[in-house]
Amino acid sequence: MTEPQPAPTYRPFQMDRTVTLGLVFTLLVQTAGGLVWAGSAAARLSALETEMETTSAISERLARLEGLTSQMAQSVSHIERELIHDE
Repeated sequence: MTEPQPAPTYRPFQMDRTVTLGLVFTLLVQTAGGLVWAGSAAARLSALETEMETTSAISERLARLEGLTSQMAQSVSHIERELIHDE
């Protein structure tokens, strides 16, 4: 016959305290990669912010030019009507 198995005893979670060189190296490489990625993201954001500042100024100037062009088209149309009416 088989002997009855003793009831398992409860043990809290335990971790091996041995840290290998490979684990330390992996953590350092991962951290360095994250820092490089964060630095490049910051550089891209800075470039986009600079581009948006110049684009904003250009779009404002374009809106003003569009308004002036509309006024000029109305003036030309008015002058043409006057010339046609005078003939």
